[in-house]
Amino acid sequence: MSRGTIHKGKPQGKEEIIHGLNTYVVGNQTNPRGIIVVYSDIFGLALPNNKLIADAYAKSGEWLVYLPDFFKGDPVPLKAVDVLIPVDAKQQSTFSKYTGILALLPQYVMWTRRHKEDSTDKDCMNWLQALRHATPLSQKIGMAGFCWGGKYAIRAAKESNMVEMDSRKVPLVDAVVALHPSHLALPEDVEDLVVPVSYGWGLEDIGVKIEQKAMVEEFHAKATREGKSLPKMEHKVYKPGRHGFAVRGNPADPQEKACLEDSLTQALDWFAQWL
Repeated sequence: MSRGTIHKGKPQGKEEIIHGLNTYVVGNQTNPRGIIVVYSDIFGLALPNNKLIADAYAKSGEWLVYLPDFFKGDPVPLKAVDVLIPVDAKQQSTFSKYTGILALLPQYVMWTRRHKEDSTDKDCMNWLQALRHATPLSQKIGMAGFCWGGKYAIRAAKESNMVEMDSRKVPLVDAVVALHPSHLALPEDVEDLVVPVSYGWGLEDIGVKIEQKAMVEEFHAKATREGKSLPKMEHKVYKPGRHGFAVRGNPADPQEKACLEDSLTQALDWFAQWL
């Protein structure tokens, strides 16, 4: 079986406890232009790729980047990478793919039971509330979510998650990027958004069907027709865009390398515009 794509490179940051969670910290801690919070895929801090993405966000020296361990030391084991996104999908037979998935399924089901939506959402929003209250309102906060984390990054932009500071309601974050966001509940997760959101979708994503893009766009178009004021939204489509394309794409494959690089640019451009 082809091995999953784990990127090469030595992470430049360090781990420390931030607002009660072990957090990978990298970037400008002295006078950052803003803060970027990364909510990773299901492999969390154990997957070097996630730390390397945080490093890439911090490279310019403008941003302070936090990658919290929202899984509290309990990510999905890295061996699942081999099955979910092999280096070369063409060399992975349908038989090996589905037997591998079936073998992992009981473990994954148990993991999802330990990370149910209500508790996961609470952990994320509580952490963001602590960050927002500890951060001057003049300091903007952006959030990037990947796969599992994409759902919660979008939810951080909801009106219902606003908090009171200086005698007024403010959003938890000021801009969001959601790349191949999985397990979206539509329209609940994308309604009543109050900050700009940039979405990234993959044409060949078996985990997040491309049809969801049209569903999100139609929901927001309907809200606009009804006279509701919406923040700025953008949608980008990636080809081939296999699931995990912004995190675990194969840098040796020209198309997948382009997905990795373009999704990085998408996020950095969005934060540069809104933070």
